[in-house]
Amino acid sequence: MDRPPLPPFTSETAAQKARMAEDGWNTRDPARVALAYTTDSRWRNRAEFLQGRDAIQAFLTRKWAHELDYRLIKELWAFHENRIAVRFAYEWHDDSGQWFRSYGNENWEFDAHGLMQLRIASINDLPIAEGERKYRWPLGRRPDDHPTLSALGL
Repeated sequence: MDRPPLPPFTSETAAQKARMAEDGWNTRDPARVALAYTTDSRWRNRAEFLQGRDAIQAFLTRKWAHELDYRLIKELWAFHENRIAVRFAYEWHDDSGQWFRSYGNENWEFDAHGLMQLRIASINDLPIAEGERKYRWPLGRRPDDHPTLSALGL
């Protein structure tokens, strides 16, 4: 099964791949998101190490049960052949109502079919007041006219 765009990436197709990943994650649908990864995909997410779609889906289920009203923006940082680096920030709150902005970087490696086979993510959480939120679109896909990370000064 191919999942275009396929490597080797250009600046246009790498940016498209990053936006597609953002859109997928903003669905907060673990089963749908997991399909973007190879069946044996390897992850490092913070200090957690995962392997395989089932582990990814279980991880995302736990994540979005804790990170409520999750909204994400990804921005292309660099690319080469079958690899893409992005930076991102997402906003969410916990069950006590405390809001956070989580900042990070991801390194991705894709197979020939456009599925991600390796994801390495480094992430830091910053508590914010509700009034400091910058992501206020309705849950789901970020509107095309919403500012990027760079435009928001993030």
